[in-house]
Amino acid sequence: MNDSRPSVLIIDDDPQIRRFLRAGFDMEHFAVHEEPTGQGGLRAATLRRSDLIVVDLNLPDIDGSNIVERLRAWSTVPIIVLSVRASDEDKVKLLESGADDYVVKPFSMVELVARARAAIRRQTRTDHGEMVVKSGSLSIDLANRAVFLDEERVTLSPKEYRLLQVLAQHAGNVVTHNTLMKEVWGVRHIDNSHYLRILVRRLRAKIEKNPKQPQILISELGVGYRLASGSEAR
Repeated sequence: MNDSRPSVLIIDDDPQIRRFLRAGFDMEHFAVHEEPTGQGGLRAATLRRSDLIVVDLNLPDIDGSNIVERLRAWSTVPIIVLSVRASDEDKVKLLESGADDYVVKPFSMVELVARARAAIRRQTRTDHGEMVVKSGSLSIDLANRAVFLDEERVTLSPKEYRLLQVLAQHAGNVVTHNTLMKEVWGVRHIDNSHYLRILVRRLRAKIEKNPKQPQILISELGVGYRLASGSEAR
């Protein structure tokens, strides 16, 4: 009988962390596979299809960022990086090299599973061409370029819609400031980050019930923004 559970490949050299992750993912009905080295993880990724890869940044044989880059050369599988490095620079570098998300140690299993499901949902939308993305009471119809809040249509400027469109295509995952600047304004304006802050403020005024306490368009300080996924938004 086929196993219909989502599968996760864990690449981490710490046996205690692997046990913790296996127990947590088992409880959430994931099929779990483990590798203690980067080389073993890369080999397993080529031999066995995974719905998600969780990789530690500090492995004894290969740095986790290098694993991300090598996987991205041939695969679109969602990748979440675990790291004790918490600097904004490290987070941005990982996201722009191809990681879907990062979780800083120590972390809660609840948070990791939520981020894992968000990454898998995003990949499923991409694979199946899902055209309507929902975040709480907000619906983004990507096929018709239409946005609805509590079933009432919201009028957006072209740049407001483009920003929301990019976030919707990565719903639940962080999109870096640089990526958003390139996607909305182009490479020439990548250093004009104040454009993004102003646009986010205008967009929140239209889609948030309380723009000063946003529940849909979430800031990841120093890194970027994300669109809250599914029922996470209120």
